[in-house]
Amino acid sequence: MRTPHIPTHQPAQSDGRPPDRVPSGRNPYDELAALADNPLEEFLTEEDPADRRDDAEEPWSPPNHRRGSRRRNRATGLPTLVRLLVWVLTFAALLVLADRWALLYAEHKAAQRLKDSMHLAAAPEVSIGGFPFLTQLVNRRLDSVRVTVPDIPAQRVTLTQVTATADDIRIDGDGPTTVRGALVRQMHGQVLLSFADMNRELGASQVAFTAQGPGRVRAHGTLRIAGRDLSVQADARIRLDGERGIATSVDGIRLDIDDLATYRPGTGPAEGLHLTPGSARRLTREAEQAKALLSIPAVVHRLGVPDSAVSTALHDEDKLHQLTGAPRFLHGLTRINLVDVAVAHPAFLKRLGLDPSLLTTLTKLTRPQIADRFSFAFKLPKPPGGALRLQSVTVDKDGIRADVSGTGLLLGH
Repeated sequence: MRTPHIPTHQPAQSDGRPPDRVPSGRNPYDELAALADNPLEEFLTEEDPADRRDDAEEPWSPPNHRRGSRRRNRATGLPTLVRLLVWVLTFAALLVLADRWALLYAEHKAAQRLKDSMHLAAAPEVSIGGFPFLTQLVNRRLDSVRVTVPDIPAQRVTLTQVTATADDIRIDGDGPTTVRGALVRQMHGQVLLSFADMNRELGASQVAFTAQGPGRVRAHGTLRIAGRDLSVQADARIRLDGERGIATSVDGIRLDIDDLATYRPGTGPAEGLHLTPGSARRLTREAEQAKALLSIPAVVHRLGVPDSAVSTALHDEDKLHQLTGAPRFLHGLTRINLVDVAVAHPAFLKRLGLDPSLLTTLTKLTRPQIADRFSFAFKLPKPPGGALRLQSVTVDKDGIRADVSGTGLLLGH
């Protein structure tokens, strides 16, 4: 092969200087070969990037499924004391649940037994105190039991609530399912007769009962007599009747006929039909009615007015108003029983605005008949064993409360 001719002449540089000469003794072909060999070898011997990634990865091996077991079995690394404590707490929680279940079962059975024995419409609420219950059951002794019985019929009224707490109870039975009865060493409680029940049962929504004092109840409302609604008021005194009963005595009964007169049943000096102070004052201001009043000898005699003063007043209106306007005359007029006057002078009541037929109906009403509408009584049942007695009776804004105590009571036998 023919070697190409390569000129050795080099062009001059731009600044006019002669070109650099190649140092002598150096072959330019060797320099070209060196430049050509090194990049080619690097190109030919360069590794594929994908091959480098594969070489960097770890060789495949089967998955190790025991890695997560270290997390799950960390509890095995806990101290023995901690694991023992966890077991003890778990066992204690199970015992508490068993104790509470036995307690609820015993309360339910006791409530059903009381309902059946007392013939109640609904089961009472029974709450057994003390903890734990199973220990008390094993010892056959309960610390305390609280019983709340609502709505117990007691003759004419209903006892709103009877609450009793028994202490030191001896159980007759071998377990919560085999309790046959109990002996209550000591019991104390309270009976409530609410005014709301009394209003519904005694007043028939026309008479309301309210507290009047420590041992008194005020009844007020309306009664329909002879086709008219008369305002009625009465006072009932609460008292103990023996060891287990409560009774009432009604007095102070008063029937108001508008603002004209007041009727009190009975035969005493304060009973009968009397003018109200306002009605008596209006009567003395009317000359015609005042003269009609003074013309009745029975009225004048009861007032204690001399005949000469009556005669002068009937002929002189100034003297008439002077006589009838005196405080003593007004006071005496309100104390006159108009029932006695109406017997001899029935027309006089009409002039006062009173219906004679209403007076006839009122006089037929006796005091016991009216008092029976507001009186009531109840008696606690006699227990099969032991003693049950009422301690005291009080009256507050909610109703009548009585404290109860008992000793040596036998239940369920």
